[in-house]
Amino acid sequence: MVREFAEHYCMTFNRNRAALGELYQEGSMLTFEGDKIQGAQAIVAKLASLPFRLHDIYNVDCCQHSDPQGGLLVTVYGVIQPAGENHRSEFSQVFNLLPANQGSYKVLNHTIRLLPLTAV
Repeated sequence: MVREFAEHYCMTFNRNRAALGELYQEGSMLTFEGDKIQGAQAIVAKLASLPFRLHDIYNVDCCQHSDPQGGLLVTVYGVIQPAGENHRSEFSQVFNLLPANQGSYKVLNHTIRLLPLTAV
């Protein structure tokens, strides 16, 4: 379930970022590179402004039941492709998911951190 969520999020991010709004609530919070954005509409606007695509997800970790209501803490690591660039960069993101209707989840908190390129 967790890997499927991460893949769905990545695919939607790349194809139709506006559709990500259904995963957030007005109380949801996104922290992108230290900037805090609250509310579904503001979060989608921020995500729509980002000049990259999410490419490969290479690891998804989950801490089952991060709270008594059955929430999940999900960490995703992967690779992005900046627009107009030939190189790729790594990213990490953490989702705090809360149960919603019929086995689905809503994003309560979400952080994204772009990882610096390292010389080989």
